[in-house]
This record gives sequence, structure tokens and C-alpha cells, in this order.
Amino acid sequence: MNGNNILLDTNIVLYLLGGEETLITLLEEKNLFLSFITQLELLGARNLRSDDILKIKEFIAECTVIDITQGIKDYAINIRQKYPVKLPDCIILATSLWLNMPLITADSDFKKIDIADLIYFKR
Repeated sequence: MNGNNILLDTNIVLYLLGGEETLITLLEEKNLFLSFITQLELLGARNLRSDDILKIKEFIAECTVIDITQGIKDYAINIRQKYPVKLPDCIILATSLWLNMPLITADSDFKKIDIADLIYFKR
């Protein structure tokens, strides 16, 4: 993958949808990727209004959504065996490793892991 590709964690998408200017500037001209987990987390949130769902779907349509593969499963298994990470976060991180692209996140739980190319965003 080239240097213009980046995988977005769910919290980053929420910040973008909320209009976080710093992120918008940082990510323009990038090819945006999402794990299917992020898609599920975004659209599966409770109490979403119809306009929120539309906004989320429009954003997702601008990204490439990566479904589970055997390679992602293998990475996820390895990560779960070595690090105390929740399964959804583990799959998102495994997707980043499998795609060989950085993951941008605001989740401090990822700081425990030193095997991935992580970009930490702090508001």
C-alpha cells in the first residue's frame, strides 16, 4: 500500500463526522480505509436518527471497507494472544497490519502495542 492510505479507527470517524477540523485537514488527499468492525460500530449505535444514519452511510461510501480475511484473522489471533486488547479493537489493528498501512486512533489502549504503525490523535 502507498503512503496515502490510512485506516481509520471508529473514534476518528466520529470526530470527523463531528467536524473536527484538524482531522479533516490531516486526512484530505488520503485514501481512507475502514475495517468492517468500524462500519458495524458506526451503524449499530443505538438511538441514531435517520439523518445520522444517512451521514454515516455517505461517509462510509467515500471509504474502502475491508472485510475479514484469513490474514486478518491470523493477525488478530496473534495480537489477542500477546496483548490485552478488546476483540473489535484487535480486529481493527489486525486489519492495519494486514494492509500494511497506518491506523489513526484516539484510543489509548493501542499504546500498549508496539507492533503496528499507529498515529495517535489527541483532541
